[in-house]
Amino acid sequence: MKTKLLIALAFCALLLCGCASKISEVKNEKYIGKTVTLTGIVENTIKIGELSGYTLKDETGTIGISSETLPKEGEKITVRGVLIKDTILGYYIKVSE
Repeated sequence: MKTKLLIALAFCALLLCGCASKISEVKNEKYIGKTVTLTGIVENTIKIGELSGYTLKDETGTIGISSETLPKEGEKITVRGVLIKDTILGYYIKVSE
């Protein structure tokens, strides 16, 4: 019984913190400024001076990730960061490290 209660509470906490599991769900005005967690495959890493990031892809779409560390392309990872919407870049996640 305690285990079921803990699982239910953890699920509710994820919903309340603005977390979504799919990229298509995260690209939504209601998540801007909130911490989200996504899992996907790393694509298109780039590092230009102090700017670095990559694209994360799942079965529902892609999203940019701003991060100081660059994982290997093709690697499946989970990221957690704040969703930002920029006029030029659109939606992306800023990972705090």
